[in-house]
Amino acid sequence: MSEDVGSHSGGGDSGAGAPHGPGAGASASGVGRRRRWARYCAVGVAVVVLGVGGLGWAAYQKLNGNITTDTDAAAELARYDKERPTPLVHDAQNILLLGSDTRAGQGNRKYGRDPGTERSDTTILLHLAADRRSATAVSIPRDLMVDIPSCRKPDGSRTQPQFAQFNWAFEFGGTACTIRTVEKLTDIRVDHHMVVDFAGFKDMVDAVDGVQVCLRAPIDDSDAHVKLAPGLRTLNGEQALGFVRARKSLGNGSDTDRMDRQQEFLGALVNKVQSNDVLLNPTKLYPVLDAATSSLTTDPGLASLRGLYELVRGMRNIPTERVQFLTVPRQSYTYDVNRDELVEPAAKELFARLRADAPVTVDPRQPAEQARQESSESAYEEGDDGAGEYESGDEKPDDPSETPSPAPTFRGNTAARSTCE
Repeated sequence: MSEDVGSHSGGGDSGAGAPHGPGAGASASGVGRRRRWARYCAVGVAVVVLGVGGLGWAAYQKLNGNITTDTDAAAELARYDKERPTPLVHDAQNILLLGSDTRAGQGNRKYGRDPGTERSDTTILLHLAADRRSATAVSIPRDLMVDIPSCRKPDGSRTQPQFAQFNWAFEFGGTACTIRTVEKLTDIRVDHHMVVDFAGFKDMVDAVDGVQVCLRAPIDDSDAHVKLAPGLRTLNGEQALGFVRARKSLGNGSDTDRMDRQQEFLGALVNKVQSNDVLLNPTKLYPVLDAATSSLTTDPGLASLRGLYELVRGMRNIPTERVQFLTVPRQSYTYDVNRDELVEPAAKELFARLRADAPVTVDPRQPAEQARQESSESAYEEGDDGAGEYESGDEKPDDPSETPSPAPTFRGNTAARSTCE
């Protein structure tokens, strides 16, 4: 009896609250096992979380480190900042996309024998509306005759201002010279730029498992390294590069035809990315990001995953019918049929609308000549201040700014249009 009393009255932790009766030992053992299991689970979850977090951080660091920052262009543009156009619409973005034809670097040499020369084989001015409800991509012909300003060459010397074909700007002074030439041509401020080479383009196409296009005729172009049968085809990276580069063996052999194919392919790529849930599926997104970042040279504002994410986030909800592609209104240059010149006033009106973030309408059935005619017949022709000039034969309203000229329709396409139409 005294033992029992002592055992309960001793007040120690060893016996307090312990279960009694048959099965008490087994019950205590079960509780202990459950507690140990809970602790093990907690440790395991922590390890998994830390592991995933570490993997995510490692992946982020890798992708972030893939991007090449174009610091030289940033410094050169800063030197001429006072003469660059002033942005007119807050939150609208203008991004210059450049496809470099460099033969330097792994995988690029087989496309030519001139590793020391680099030109902008493809140049697209991408305008993102301030409300991010539309995107307009305007191709600028490589053979367009333009005023190229004095530019700093890689060796530190400077070129003389000259009137020459557009893609010389990239050869003279890289992205900074090209941007300044585009801004002089369009009076549109270029907010960001991206440069991608041949190998990077192929890797991005392969990362989305190819892109489907409709070939209306066979392609056999040894210069572009591509041979394809007609019909609906899913092109891998190598085939896609040949498709967008081919020139002499397709259509009329003009650069205009090639730009049409490039726009057609980009529209199909947009469709593939959106329909394949790439942006929402980490398993699919990572290889795309890895390929894209490994091939990109960008301005400092985009040279990070965060910068690129902000850009993509603003674009991901744009419907494909509002992703538009067109070529700047052009025609054969008066003094050389192998060169191009702008068609006015259509080009001026296109640039004015992009600068003001005004709607741009495209139609694949629109003949280029008709677009020029409709533009020139507008009652009010947009000037630099966005107002308008009254033309004879029309009744002038009290406030011309309240009666804008009808929006012209340019020959072009959208990402929503099937390539087989």
